[in-house]
Parts: sequence; C-alpha cells; structure tokens
Amino acid sequence: MLLQPPKMTILTQLQQAKQTNKKLIAVLIDPDKITKEAVKATCARIHAAPIDFILMGGSIVNQHQTEIIAQETKKHSTIPVVLFPGDYQHLTNEADALLFLNLISGNNPEYLIQQQIKSVPFLKNSPLEIISTGYVLIDGNTQTATMQVSNTQPIAQTNIELICNTAKAGEFMGQQLVYLEAGSGAAKPVEKHVIKSVYNSVNIPIIVGGGIRSFKAIETAHLNGATLVVIGTAFENHVLYQ
Repeated sequence: MLLQPPKMTILTQLQQAKQTNKKLIAVLIDPDKITKEAVKATCARIHAAPIDFILMGGSIVNQHQTEIIAQETKKHSTIPVVLFPGDYQHLTNEADALLFLNLISGNNPEYLIQQQIKSVPFLKNSPLEIISTGYVLIDGNTQTATMQVSNTQPIAQTNIELICNTAKAGEFMGQQLVYLEAGSGAAKPVEKHVIKSVYNSVNIPIIVGGGIRSFKAIETAHLNGATLVVIGTAFENHVLYQ
C-alpha cells in the first residue's frame, strides 16, 4: 500500500510561495453579507477564477453566522477556508485554518491579547491550523468597521518607518505572517512603496488587502512583495471575476 504524503499546511504553502515568488490570491467572504442560499453560486465564481484561498470573516458578524456560511462553503468548494475573525466568538471548526490575528498597529489590549486569551478554550481542542498573524491597519482614506470595533487608528501611508518597524516587531515577536490592511472598501489600497518597504524589512510572507478593485492593483501588490492579495468588495460586487 502506497502511503499518501502528508498534506501541506497553509502556512507552508505561503512560505514556499514567498520563497519561489509564487503569487497567490484570496477571496474574502463576509458571512454577514451573504446568505446560505447564495454560497453555491459564489463558490462557482471562485472556482472559475484563479483563487487559492477563501478567507472568511468580518468585523461585525452574528455569532453563529460564520459557522453556517463556512459549513455551506465546504459543501461546494475544495479550496481551503481560512478564518479571518473579528471576534473570538466567530471561531468555528468548519474551516481549515485560522489567521490568529494580533492587532499590532494599535494599543487596545482587547485586540493585542484579550481576544486571543478568550479564544483559547475553543482553540486548544480545535483541529484548525493556527497561523500567528501580525495585523497592521494602514490608512485607506476610509472609516472602516475594523477601526470602529477595535477603537484603534490606522498608520498613515506616509509613515513608512513606523509601518516597517511595526511589521518587524511583529516578526520579532514570532508572528508568522504580516497582514497589511487598508480596510474593506478602502478609498485607496496599500500603496506599492509601502508594500515594497515592508517586503524589504521582514522575512515572513506578506498579505495585502483592502481597496483592491482591479487586476492591475492585484498585480501591483504582487510585484512589490505581497505573497497573498485579498479581494473582497470588488469580488462581492462582481467588479472582479464576474
């Protein structure tokens, strides 16, 4: 009997993509913005596009809605589902992995450590792959739900040194990924010189999301150092991958 090789973890896929300069794309599904009945059609669109991961989460979500939508997504898709939660109550085992977010750009202890502590009773018995992720809010000229919920302010895109030092501090603290987030529906995405500067500052894969509305914007983020680019609103509104 031939033994099957062990399944590659999502973190390993991202690390290898960074090493080989492979460019990856994720679609963000906000469980509060989709019905269970619409999941099948959404998954069909995802399968028709070059999508590598499905991120799932939002800042303000009904406690059980993430589980409902994640479970339905797994029925219609084999693409890995990665939780991107706004609150520990949004956790579910109906996914493959969790971005264990640490909002390192803000000084609110609730999102630096308290939410993480609250998640432990669930996670210590969970099969989810847990990926430590330094979450850095970047000013996208929009008041985002993340800013409101976390009561923190984004870093100005002109403050390159602070952005890079924040990302590097996250790496020093053991974060396995850094996520540069301009916010859902941001007026402008994370600019290319910001991505490039962070790329030159850290040795871990970079995720970039928020305000990305065109294939050119995806390409620009990739060319400047993003391993994984996340699209959400543009996919939801059929602007990309119709």
